[in-house]
Amino acid sequence: MSHHKVLRAPPEYPESALPAHVHKLARPAALQKAGQLAFLRFDKADLDEAQRFWTDFGLITVSRTPDTLVMRGAGSSPATLMARRARVSRYVGAAFTVAPDTDFARLQRDSGAQVLPANAVPGGARGVSLTDPDGHDIWLITDWGTVDPLPLREPRHQHMNAVGRSPRVNTTVRTDIEPATVGRLGHVVLQTTNFHTMADWYMRHLGLIPSDVQYLEDGAPFLTFFRLDLGDTPADHHTVVIAGGLEAGYEHSAWEVTDLDALGQGQQVLRVNGHEHMWGIGRHLLGSQLFDYWRDGDGFAFEHYTDGDVFTADREPHYGPFTTSSLWAWGDDVPASMFPPKTPAMLWRAIKLLRSGRVTLSRLLMMGRVVDTPARPWK
Repeated sequence: MSHHKVLRAPPEYPESALPAHVHKLARPAALQKAGQLAFLRFDKADLDEAQRFWTDFGLITVSRTPDTLVMRGAGSSPATLMARRARVSRYVGAAFTVAPDTDFARLQRDSGAQVLPANAVPGGARGVSLTDPDGHDIWLITDWGTVDPLPLREPRHQHMNAVGRSPRVNTTVRTDIEPATVGRLGHVVLQTTNFHTMADWYMRHLGLIPSDVQYLEDGAPFLTFFRLDLGDTPADHHTVVIAGGLEAGYEHSAWEVTDLDALGQGQQVLRVNGHEHMWGIGRHLLGSQLFDYWRDGDGFAFEHYTDGDVFTADREPHYGPFTTSSLWAWGDDVPASMFPPKTPAMLWRAIKLLRSGRVTLSRLLMMGRVVDTPARPWK
């Protein structure tokens, strides 16, 4: 008789039944509630190479000048990505839609918001620009225009045969090898050296709800998957992720495609065109998405995903320990590039954080123990 070991998912607890040592994530009152992650903004030293990668990734060019690039997905949003030519490539920030009655004057008065120029937003909109605690430029916009959605093929999984169930009879699966057309922008993940300040800011200014909170061994939250508060309308498991770390910046963004076949087809197209594969195909644990990660020419990570969880606003936040094993359920092991490399530069960043008081030695050691613990028992 075979006795196979089973690798169980890490424990998780609803917020109403937390273990005594776990700290509840404090939630400030929301100034307004975002309705959509509209688009991301980047500076790019080479707009031609940026456009080549994003086209192979499945985005569609809306407009291109020598100094600007606007791209969209297949949905009704006029843009999902904006880029401008600059000397140094960097992530600039994100735009979110808010309700038409948003009090922009109060945001100017209390949060230092600046009114956006009339022609700043593709498709037309009014709104303001805010700066988050790590210096990212966050736009809140309303009265945003729409465009006609582009056709997407029917998802194949609806006709998938399985044990005891065979809806596909006398019909084969034949799919073209083509870029995995992006339907929409799903989420953005930000790393920060000041988790609580960043989490509080995004909850306050966007009305975000924690879906899953991960904590270190002292019980203090360290990483949170936030979703939009859309009331009874189901929202993605996460639209913004705030993760503690040794430096601040963009970690990756995720873009929804039709189904698993599109994920695989897109991988082939990106490979043959010489782009850098990062991780996948696999399935995440928190959020459940099937995923595939790529890097553009500047090293920024972009994720294709499909089949993600959606929750209504009344779903209770869940808490679990931060472990590397919680990053994925199956697929290749998480690559080392997902974690800070142990270099003199990393050591110097840690020293500066310790000197500034932004991290304690005990917390630094807890972070290190998580990263150094193999995610799988056979490693």
